[in-house]
Amino acid sequence: MSGLKTHAGAAVLIAASSGRALAAAARRAGFRPLVADLFDDCDTHSLCAASLIAGDWRAGFSRDPLIAALETLAKAASPIGLVYGAGFEDRPLLLEEIAGRWPVFGNPPERLRRAKDPMALAALCHALGVPHPEIRLGLPNPCGGWLVKSVGGAGGSHVAPAGSARPENESIYFQRLAPGQPISVQCLCDGSRAISLGLSRQWTSPAPDEPFRYGGCVRPAGLSSDLETRLADAACAIVGAQGLVGLNSVDFLVDENDFYLIEVNPRPGAALDIFEDREGRLFQAHIDACLGRLPVRPLEFEAATAAAIAYAQRDIAAMPELDWPDWTADRQKPQSAVGLYDPLCTIKACAAQTSAARALVEARAGALFDAINCKLGGEAS
Repeated sequence: MSGLKTHAGAAVLIAASSGRALAAAARRAGFRPLVADLFDDCDTHSLCAASLIAGDWRAGFSRDPLIAALETLAKAASPIGLVYGAGFEDRPLLLEEIAGRWPVFGNPPERLRRAKDPMALAALCHALGVPHPEIRLGLPNPCGGWLVKSVGGAGGSHVAPAGSARPENESIYFQRLAPGQPISVQCLCDGSRAISLGLSRQWTSPAPDEPFRYGGCVRPAGLSSDLETRLADAACAIVGAQGLVGLNSVDFLVDENDFYLIEVNPRPGAALDIFEDREGRLFQAHIDACLGRLPVRPLEFEAATAAAIAYAQRDIAAMPELDWPDWTADRQKPQSAVGLYDPLCTIKACAAQTSAARALVEARAGALFDAINCKLGGEAS
């Protein structure tokens, strides 16, 4: 039986660093989203039956604010369960507590933990013959040509050249720098089998202390069909062997005809914005896959779609009132304080070709910055 018939109109809890993309996907599938996130942006609030802010976005989720927010949201709504996004990769114990209170549509904590274990991933890649950069737990000597990463990190902000200063007691590992352009495979998994929904090309938006900070993504990736098949097969083999469920993504670096698997993201992520299928089935497909059912009929997507994060180019003491274009999302609330390099919003674009979609995103970002500077007066510093 289709989950859509069973759950149409049902309330569902969503917990993610930014819950807007999941809330929009839930709305398209006919659910009533109840979101606890770290931003509670204007459009997140408008998409939801209810939403609450559940912590500080720089520090991430902590137990008491998140559990309190979820309990408040669930009190009068009788949600069918909870879908989580980014924000739990390094907090499996918090996810365990959530799973003890509500059904969780997503990878259980022990699978999340194993998927983000760098040594376990390296061993699995070796066993399956999937190319993967060398990793170490101790600082290489010399450290040139190596990166340091946080165990359970996401979004690229945690990646830096080896030898960079890190917070005390942070769980880190070292990965040899590999050549290539970042490509991600979006997978739908039922616990043993996986299918690819498509590939996207990613790019960075470096900040002074975050050289690999996530910038945006565009679909399709624009690779040859043979290379796309090889990447999709490798991604599906890895997530299938890990026993993952629901929507997951696998990140690669592609260097001409060679590739290296970099990491697995065991939850829905930033690519949701460019995988909005024509019939709005994606969120339901995630829930169904978590219950062991992959779609019989393929999901269909529009031509080329891009999404990028616009980061502040100046300190903004009080965000001005803006007539936000409909191609923006994750919109800052009026009067909110925004620091230099903080995220301002997400910008989206569709076009006939991949290059045109990305170019349109960049042009729209420029127009948005001009509008903000005009409101504030003066040029960005």
